Amino acid sequence: MSNRTLPLDDRLLDYVIAHSVREHPAQAALRDATRKHPHASMQISPEQGQFMSLLVRLIGARRAIEVGVFTGYSALTVALALPDDGRLLACDSSDDYTRVGRPFWQQAGVAHKIDLQIAPALQTLDARLAAGEAGQYDFAFIDADKRGYDGYVERCLQLLRPGGLIAIDNVLWGGEVARPTAAGTDTAALQALNDKLHRDERVDVSMLPIGDGLTLARKR
Repeated sequence: MSNRTLPLDDRLLDYVIAHSVREHPAQAALRDATRKHPHASMQISPEQGQFMSLLVRLIGARRAIEVGVFTGYSALTVALALPDDGRLLACDSSDDYTRVGRPFWQQAGVAHKIDLQIAPALQTLDARLAAGEAGQYDFAFIDADKRGYDGYVERCLQLLRPGGLIAIDNVLWGGEVARPTAAGTDTAALQALNDKLHRDERVDVSMLPIGDGLTLARKR
């Protein structure tokens, strides 16, 4: 028994992946393709993807949002967990990054579920709010520029229904958020958001040491 999270060495992490992760062949192929990318470390881990997939199914999500697509592994993961008539609003500013993943979305048969918008995410989210879509989404995943997180969370809270869930990535930022003085604006932004969400009575919240830290915020 232990009263704290067990640290993972490579052997134990391999065991977790081998006994938990169930990837579609397109997911494994996209991870392999992204491994060669110069920014490959930006991709979520397969065990985090597995966890997010389970969350999407647990809450019965039909409409989801992703802010920060990169090469599309997390979008593919969420789309696979949605029902056939489900839809994912995928927001990213890079056509180059997202172009890597699109063939794998097609390969997995979920491209029709993914509405990819290449534009500043706040612009896309504000447009959906202006179109009257507040309260119409079930799940959101935020994994983009850290200084923009607060704005993304606020828009997603408006777009989600009561009981909807936001998953926020990189909230531990390699351990930098625990330093008393922030070393950089990204760290400071994450510290401020973590403090805010801990006090925010609009949500039920849990910060988990998965990957680089994942906060779950359920809209009350």
